[in-house]
Amino acid sequence: MNEAQDLALRALLGRYSVGPKHLLEPGPSEAELTLMAQAALRAPDHGELVPWRFKVVRGAARQRMAELFERAALAAGKDEAGARLDAERALGPPVTVAIVARIDLGHPQVPAHEQWVALGGALAQFMSAAHLLGYGGKMLSGAKVRNPQIAEAFCAPGETLVGWVALGTPARQPAGPSRKPGPELALQPWGQDLPG
Repeated sequence: MNEAQDLALRALLGRYSVGPKHLLEPGPSEAELTLMAQAALRAPDHGELVPWRFKVVRGAARQRMAELFERAALAAGKDEAGARLDAERALGPPVTVAIVARIDLGHPQVPAHEQWVALGGALAQFMSAAHLLGYGGKMLSGAKVRNPQIAEAFCAPGETLVGWVALGTPARQPAGPSRKPGPELALQPWGQDLPG
C-alpha cells in the first residue's frame, strides 16, 4: 500500500455521522456537490440504471422546505410548537439533500433488490466523499418520508422518498468510539462446514 492509499483508507475509516444540530456553515459548494455526485455514480449499479436522484435543498429552498414541513406537521395533528420545531430542524443544516429512489419494479434483468443496493451504494459513496472533503453529515428519515404532501413535493410519479442527508461543517468530533461491532461480525468465513 502506498502513502496516498494509506491516507485515503485512514480517512474513510474515520467517517462518522454528524447530527444536524452539530452542522455549521459552510456546507458543500456546487462544485463539491458535483464531486460527491460523481463519487455516487461510481457505486456498483447493475445495468447502470441510476435508480436514484439526489435533490439539493440550499439557499431560499431551505425556507420553502421548512414551510412544507410545518404545514405537514400541522396536518398530521402536531400542535403549533411541534410544527415550528419541524420547520426549525429543516433550517438547521446548511445543505440538505433529499434521497429519492426510482425503482423499476418490472425491469427484465435487474430485480428491485439490486436497484435498492445500488441506491445504498451511491448514498455511501456520496457521504464518504462529503467526509473526505471535510464535511459532516447524517442520513435522516422518519415519518416525514411517508407524508404524502412531502413525498409529492420531492418525487415524480413512481418515485419513493427515502430520506434526507443533512450536510455541513462539523462543529465537533465524535465523543468516543463507534458503537458498531468490529469487523469480525460483518466479515465471516463461509464454506468450512459444507460437505465435500
